[in-house]
Order: sequence, then structure tokens, then C-alpha cells
Amino acid sequence: MMRFTRAPLLAISLLALPGGLPLAEELPAPIKAIQARGAEIVGRFGAPGGLQGYAAFYNGQAIALYLTADGQHVLLGNLFDAQGENLSRAPLEKLVYEPMAKEMWNRLEKTGWIADGKAGAPRIVYLFSDPNCPYCNRFWQQARPWVEAGKVQLRHIMVGMLQEDSPGKAAALLAAPHPEAALAAHEAAGKASTLAPLETIPPAVKKQLDDNLTMMDQLGAMATPAVFYLDEKGRLQQQQGAPGPDELAKIMGPQ
Repeated sequence: MMRFTRAPLLAISLLALPGGLPLAEELPAPIKAIQARGAEIVGRFGAPGGLQGYAAFYNGQAIALYLTADGQHVLLGNLFDAQGENLSRAPLEKLVYEPMAKEMWNRLEKTGWIADGKAGAPRIVYLFSDPNCPYCNRFWQQARPWVEAGKVQLRHIMVGMLQEDSPGKAAALLAAPHPEAALAAHEAAGKASTLAPLETIPPAVKKQLDDNLTMMDQLGAMATPAVFYLDEKGRLQQQQGAPGPDELAKIMGPQ
């Protein structure tokens, strides 16, 4: 199973990122030249040696640009000091990765999800889940110790993509009188689940499912379960598929 981290999460445009450069600011000519090649300039930061740093987004990656003291040239890449420390990492974290994580987390909160676990749990984990996905069920089983201890709340963002009746089953869970109980019964039963798909999906529920699939695609997730969580530094991370023991500990935290 492949584990994606930052690059896929940068698939959404950074134009709306907080902390970006005001549109009215006049950029130096060399920075404009990079911008003309398709880079989005999202922030400015100080740099040693008479350089002026700019954080940019290009071809799915965050990059650092350094304007020379004469204002006529620009260097692209990481800047290291005499001790070998990467001086570009911290500015890119602050100007690109941290705002992106916050924006994506806010968008995940607004999707059509079903809670699994205590509302006041100190850790939240989102996953895109298909009712016919055996690996989603495996992750549900793996998560039981943390969820039952009140340490983690899983938020199942329901999608219908694996089988013909997946949309109907996902809709049945979302439209149930008690979605949390319906989801718990379905997952606990595993292959023996008797969840019946809705023959007619209400328009509001269909919109939820469509929006969830769109969000999944925008985040670069290609299969279920696609698990999203914040690491110890507050960075948004993704796990594709049911995690192994090491990945599970990173996602769920201390047991």
C-alpha cells in the first residue's frame, strides 16, 4: 500500500491561502518571470546573505525562491547554512504547508461524515469509506481500542464507488434515523452485514455523496479507505489503505 503525504495534498490551488502576498504588491522582475512560468507566489520571508526569500507553489510542490541582493536574479531550491541545516524548510512550513493543512482540515470538517466514537475525543481521524470496502472494515476493527477508550473519533466520509450498490448503501447509512448506530452495526457485522441499499437516493443525500467524491478526488485519494489525520506537528497526512502497525500508531496516537 502506498502512503501519500504532502504532494497530493497540494493539488488544490493556493490562491486562497491565508498569509499569501497581497495582489497589489509589485513583485521584482525575476520573481515575476517565475510567476509567468506558472508558479504561484504565496509568501515572502527573510533570508541571509542579502537574499530575499519567496515561497511559491509549482507543479504540485512547494518551492523556495531567493532573490539576489541586486534584485536581478533568482535562485530556486533549498538554502543550507554552514552546519548543513536546511533554512528553506521552516518558511515553507509556515507559508505553505501549515495554511494548506488548516484549509484542508476545515474542508474535511464540512463533508458528509458519520461519527464513530466520543465527540470529545482528543484526536480526530477522517477516512473516505465505501460500505463495500473490506479494507475500510479492517481499519474500523483496527481502530476499536482507541475509539472505545475515548481517545479517537473516526469520521467516516461516505462515498459509493466500489460496486454498483455502493451509492445506495452509503445513502442508506447517511439517511438512517441514527447514522452512527447504523454504521456501527454494518461494520461490526462485516461480511454478514444486511445493510440494504436505498433504491431511490434523496437529492440532498446524493449531493452529499457527490461532494464527498469530489473532495476525495481533489485530495488525491484514489481508493478507500483514504485516511487523513494531523501529525504531531499539525501537518495533514494521508494513509492510503488499511495501515500496518507502524502507520496505525502514527494515525491513532498512544494507546
